[in-house]
Amino acid sequence: MAETHEASVKPVNKRGAARLAAVQALYQMDMAGSDVLKTIAEFETHRLGQEVDGQAYLPADATFFRALVSGVVEFQLVLDPAIDGALLDGWPLARIDTTMRQTLRAGLFELQHRSDIPGRVIIAEYVDVARAFFSDGDEPKVVNAILDRLGRAVRPTEFGERGA
Repeated sequence: MAETHEASVKPVNKRGAARLAAVQALYQMDMAGSDVLKTIAEFETHRLGQEVDGQAYLPADATFFRALVSGVVEFQLVLDPAIDGALLDGWPLARIDTTMRQTLRAGLFELQHRSDIPGRVIIAEYVDVARAFFSDGDEPKVVNAILDRLGRAVRPTEFGERGA
């Protein structure tokens, strides 16, 4: 039955699952100080498409997952100042919730490095990721606003100018 379910999961859904898992892996690395290669291997072997402690992980695009996690780690020193600059004064990136920080990093990484994916699609996907973690708060709206601001800076021709 699991094979039938996996075959019915569309590639786009597998990318969404990869984004969610990437934020979880980045969170784990941040909190535990774990190594990127070990974390990726753990997720690919024991989590993606598996059930862990009653939590079902959807089948995910493992290649996309790997690229997200390793890309965020590789470019973090570029991502963080850009995100910090997009935040309101008095809210440095270090003050942002860890899960939100990882969501913003992954979203900005895609905006900067995945020109094959429309920016608005990337933003919508990370708003969905934020909803998965923060169902009751304003965090999804904050993720939307910050990634929109960053998207306009990174891809100005794609986003165009805002109307007056």
